[in-house]
Amino acid sequence: METLIIKVDNLLDNEKSYQQAVDILNEGGVVAFPTETVYGLGALATDEQAVRKIFEAKGRPSDNPLIVHIGNREAVEQYAIQIPDDAYKLMEKFWPGPLTLVFHKRPGVIAQSVTPGFETVGLRMPDHPVALELLQTLDGPLAAPSANRSGKPSPTEAGHVLKDLHGRIPLILDGGETGVGVESTVLDMTVSPPAILRPGGVTKEMIESVIGPIHTESGVADDQAPRAPGMKYMHYAPESPLFVIAPDEAKIAEAVRLLHAEGKKVAVIGPDEFTIPEADWYFAVGPLHKPEAMASTLYRAIRQCDVTEADIILAAETEMSGVGAAVMNRLTKAADGKRFPL
Repeated sequence: METLIIKVDNLLDNEKSYQQAVDILNEGGVVAFPTETVYGLGALATDEQAVRKIFEAKGRPSDNPLIVHIGNREAVEQYAIQIPDDAYKLMEKFWPGPLTLVFHKRPGVIAQSVTPGFETVGLRMPDHPVALELLQTLDGPLAAPSANRSGKPSPTEAGHVLKDLHGRIPLILDGGETGVGVESTVLDMTVSPPAILRPGGVTKEMIESVIGPIHTESGVADDQAPRAPGMKYMHYAPESPLFVIAPDEAKIAEAVRLLHAEGKKVAVIGPDEFTIPEADWYFAVGPLHKPEAMASTLYRAIRQCDVTEADIILAAETEMSGVGAAVMNRLTKAADGKRFPL
């Protein structure tokens, strides 16, 4: 299968591009498209066979649920029931945007493989002109995880999708680089108070400013199915082992020297302010106290490490406030929990 990339520069000039994507989706195929977070790999969420093609293309575990993307807020009631008042407040405030809300699903509408083993469904309305144009032209729901091979860093530009999925999918809509850079926040609205299942671009503080106190859940047991993407499996991992390290310039430099003494080549992911001449490669991801900048550049930096000859990657942690919680969630999973020194 040859994978076609269509650059979408001007929505008014690209009706044929969207129609081509819609035709593929209506025929049971998959299409990659940009959102404000990362690129997604979409299939009609109501078509069981189409949804299975997502899992096949990604090599994704079949018990890992998918988020359903919709083109307008009014569509929520087509796919969900028992929607609480607080959910409408959050939709009004944050949709379109990087917030996924988990509801009890309307029976018999969404394909079972979208939320395997659960009677809930995560819905979101993406804040990207290409995604919204595609969804509104399709006039249907798209189940869409990130458009990468399972376990690898999520794609923030079309070239990342092509590298991972060339020959596995027919079409990529190229809308340029994404903005937020980490996947959406997933908030479970079926419990009281609501609980964050995965941190993302809409922070706990932002949500609580609208509906009051919420909980945060972390991970699931090995023998349980995850209730949201990113809760169970190792994700976002580069080719070489990645270790999280304290954001201390001197300590990172010393760590690099120790690893060099062992004959290791080292890539470092860290803030703009640091100068680590000892590192074989240094990838800056924004100012030290700006986790939003790190969020938007983290996956690109991890992928840049993959094209080096690094034996080990050291990634400086960031603060846990705001979007920093989402960044550290992704970094910890990319490192599979490993820190330096061991």
